[in-house]
Amino acid sequence: MTRPVPLLYFLPLLLLLLLSLYYHVLADSHFEGFEAEEEDDVVEETIDPNAFKLPDLPLTLSESPPISTPTPDPKEPDPKPSKPSPPPSTTNFEFWDEDEFEGLPSHQPHVESVVITESATPDATVQTPDPKPTTVSKKKQSFLVEIVCVSFLIMFVINYFTGKRENENLALSWASKFATKDSIFEKNFSLLGVGEGDDSPLLLKEGQNVFKFYASGRRYCQGLLATMELKSRHDLLSRIYNMVVPCKDEISIEVYMNDDAMDHVVFALARKKMAKAMQKELRDLQRFAGSVVQPPNGRKWVAEELAVVSESKEVAGDLITEAVLEQVFGEKSFEKHGKGFISMHVSDQLPGTQKKMLLFKFALPDAKNMADMTRLVALVPYYIDLVGRYKLSSQARSKTEAARAKAAQEAYKELQGARQEALQKKKAERKKMLEEAEAKLSAEAIRKKEEKERARQMKKAMPKVKMTRGH
Repeated sequence: MTRPVPLLYFLPLLLLLLLSLYYHVLADSHFEGFEAEEEDDVVEETIDPNAFKLPDLPLTLSESPPISTPTPDPKEPDPKPSKPSPPPSTTNFEFWDEDEFEGLPSHQPHVESVVITESATPDATVQTPDPKPTTVSKKKQSFLVEIVCVSFLIMFVINYFTGKRENENLALSWASKFATKDSIFEKNFSLLGVGEGDDSPLLLKEGQNVFKFYASGRRYCQGLLATMELKSRHDLLSRIYNMVVPCKDEISIEVYMNDDAMDHVVFALARKKMAKAMQKELRDLQRFAGSVVQPPNGRKWVAEELAVVSESKEVAGDLITEAVLEQVFGEKSFEKHGKGFISMHVSDQLPGTQKKMLLFKFALPDAKNMADMTRLVALVPYYIDLVGRYKLSSQARSKTEAARAKAAQEAYKELQGARQEALQKKKAERKKMLEEAEAKLSAEAIRKKEEKERARQMKKAMPKVKMTRGH
């Protein structure tokens, strides 16, 4: 009965060894990364924080830098999994080694415990930048953009009404100067304005910068149409552009001459640069006006800034009279009264339905200085009478008639060529359509069509036999 007693002493030791081995095996398997794929399925055990609570210790300063241990994110798998630490034990420090903390007093005075959360790390003490200044700066920028846009819209609206009023005042100033009672047009035309009554408006507004004036009731002509093309003052962008690239307010006057009141005349007068451009661009000047007319010997001529393009020297000399040179186109008078002159074009070969016309183009001065272009406007009725009464000499007429006959023949050839080209184009389109239709036909339809075409060709090739009735 005395032998079993030692076995009872070894049983607790044996149990402790088995438990330690079992725990060591579990720890090694977890350390070597076994069951790593099933970590997400493991249910985390709740740990009582009171089990890890240490006795209150006095707080002391340490010069050693804190070692930061980054906490891994459980949602993102580690590309290089490190060996995880063994799972915490729930045995409330059963293997506590008291010799590891030698020299610590068993009882400490009560000190306020420092609460450390699981997410607290040494990096948490670093102050993060406040996002409020960035939002404030963005709001300021948005407010600045809105202020700029609203101010631009206000400026655009104000400029629209002010520019519109400026253009209207300029057009009314011209009409009150030259189209009212006792003015140039009132003395030379019986009907002014767009209506027939006395209360009819003088000007027709076609846009914020386009105004038209019509007059009729004069000999040698059917009527007169003046078109004022002003700056786009109502448009803020156009106004800014005109500050960089300046332009002028212009008025174009078209006089529609009667067919029997105008002889064969092709004539143009403009500034030198403008005259060369007109000769290249206008078709009647290309065909009938050869070159710039040189000033004749022993006679006054136009100012050096101007150039004359005419069908013949005779026409140029007859249309540049002494009165015109003294009033506008002379050397001295042009410096004073010809600042607004741009061009003058007289032709009986203009393209369109109305071939015989007088064309004048002037630059408009300011509304306060409208009287400066009085002599330029006076050229219109003067040249209506001059061209209406003008007759060519027999020699000049023969040359102009030959030139016009040649031009008519060339125009006819051009028309025939255009017609032939249109016919060829139409035939090509029809042939293409037939080919496309044949491509869509079936084999049987193509065979029938070929047989029909063959029968037609054979019938056409057979000799014709004339039957005569016998007596």
